[in-house]
Amino acid sequence: MKLAQIIKPMRTTFALIKERKTPPDRRVVFSPEKYAETKSKFPEGIYKVEFSDIRVFPDKQYQDQGFEVTNDVSDCDVLIGVKEVPIENLVPNKSYFFFSHTIKKQPYNRDLLRAILDKNITLYDHETIVNKEGFRLIGFGRYAGLVGAYNGFRALGLRDNLFNLPKVETLADLNAVKAELDKITLPNIKILLSGSGKVAHGAKEILDHLQIKQVTDAMYLTSQFTEPVYCMVDVMEYNKRTDGKVGDKWAFINDPTGYESNFMPYAKETDFFIAGHFYGNNAPYLFTRADAKHPDFRINLVADISCDVDGPVASTLRASTIAEPFYGYDAQSESEVAFNAPNAITVMAVDNLPCELPKDASEGFGDMFLEHVIPAFFNNDADGVLQRAKITENGKLTEAFAYLQRFVDGEE
Repeated sequence: MKLAQIIKPMRTTFALIKERKTPPDRRVVFSPEKYAETKSKFPEGIYKVEFSDIRVFPDKQYQDQGFEVTNDVSDCDVLIGVKEVPIENLVPNKSYFFFSHTIKKQPYNRDLLRAILDKNITLYDHETIVNKEGFRLIGFGRYAGLVGAYNGFRALGLRDNLFNLPKVETLADLNAVKAELDKITLPNIKILLSGSGKVAHGAKEILDHLQIKQVTDAMYLTSQFTEPVYCMVDVMEYNKRTDGKVGDKWAFINDPTGYESNFMPYAKETDFFIAGHFYGNNAPYLFTRADAKHPDFRINLVADISCDVDGPVASTLRASTIAEPFYGYDAQSESEVAFNAPNAITVMAVDNLPCELPKDASEGFGDMFLEHVIPAFFNNDADGVLQRAKITENGKLTEAFAYLQRFVDGEE
């Protein structure tokens, strides 16, 4: 009697891919050290790296950790990137991780989603990697908050000739960013920070590093101070029910109809507004163009980290760039002016802030990806992380994302 042949299971092969979107993005999902830790924790996988001349970590650092760095990763099963992969570079019949910017029916990526379906690609979007309650498990939000708040203070210093903070992209890391902040002295201003998630807490980290005192909303709305202060507000502070009843945060998030903005009391007391909130569809605008015309509207500097163009923050006319991060908003003419124009609202609305801090952002992202995503490939997706994140499979949209079909078909 012959011994039964032992068939070894197929080993999943992962590859970190080169970022090809323009402008270049130097971030990567795993630093060399974190990728090595991944391999150590899950040695049953195979791990490769695609050559890249723009990645914040040079190829040699991955080679020094024992990884194969190659021009061709088409033999790998799971291709892991950050930004959208150009259509011509998509490899058919593979699994991909990247920010696809498709789940909100973004028209500029309709053809990308169509190509993913046509090429039988299984797409996992970093934005759809959530827990059972629907909360995101990974992201660059903290770093967007850190850089966005810093950029706001940089705008303040340049506009009012108070200090000259260097651009974040010229600094080595977060420690260097904080060291620059240690050199400045702030005027007596009131700062409002909206949000309660990773973005807002990243911004709060900057405010706390500057030793700006946090005050309650009651104190903020009723008192003047002789030193800089900030107040952190969530949706139930700057929205209220139209019927006069007490609002509920989760009810508001699920259905914001029946609510209106309660932001104006804050706008009358704020010099510098840091927008770190998540804005849901159909929620009330924080402040409108008409609100900004009000004689008591006090805000003259906005760091719009959320960056919803022509949306809930009226002064955000467009996204700005890392190269040119600031512009001005003239409330009376509702038009763009110079960032330091008299009576203008100075606006910082860079929409790719974590790119300015690629090393720290990549290291932080890798921590989360190793904790929440990689184990799912080796435990039969015990927590359902992969299943919830999967947008396409077998040339079709998954059930959770079937709402995108009309978008794909060009019907909306």
